[in-house]
Amino acid sequence: MKHDHGMSQDLLTTQTPPDKWRRIGIGSVLALRYGFGSFFLYGAYHKTVCGWMTSPVMREHFAKRLSELDPESFSAAYLRHFAIPWYRPVSIVLTIGQMFVAASMLLGVAVRPNAALSLFLLMNISAGAFFNPSMPPFLVAAVLFMATPSGQWFGLDKHLHAKYPESPLFR
Repeated sequence: MKHDHGMSQDLLTTQTPPDKWRRIGIGSVLALRYGFGSFFLYGAYHKTVCGWMTSPVMREHFAKRLSELDPESFSAAYLRHFAIPWYRPVSIVLTIGQMFVAASMLLGVAVRPNAALSLFLLMNISAGAFFNPSMPPFLVAAVLFMATPSGQWFGLDKHLHAKYPESPLFR
């Protein structure tokens, strides 16, 4: 029986359209994850260098924003009753949270739980009326990272899940 090796080689190297689109989708999610991680890394770096965890800088930002808001709005109440009185723990949680999210996204470790943490941080930033046009894409990206196994595709999650299959951190 004669085999056509040229044809079977073409079948091995030729991608079907669904495979091609799957690879493009995975590549896009991974590129987005690295951009997201880089953004959070910059935010954590900026807050650390500017001393947000050890100074009243965040309280000053909150007070300025409060002066610009309708006093009856949800954001004004959020700032007045939560963010300003608790500015020090808020700044620590925000800065350290951004460090965790950045490391997670860049290394591909515990991506899904840290995507949930990023969503929590973004929602609190939005609640304080620091919402801007860039926020919806970040919120969508956080949900996308929670819904996809991008840490399994490329990152430490794949190896950690193999070692700790019962842990919800590395799925």
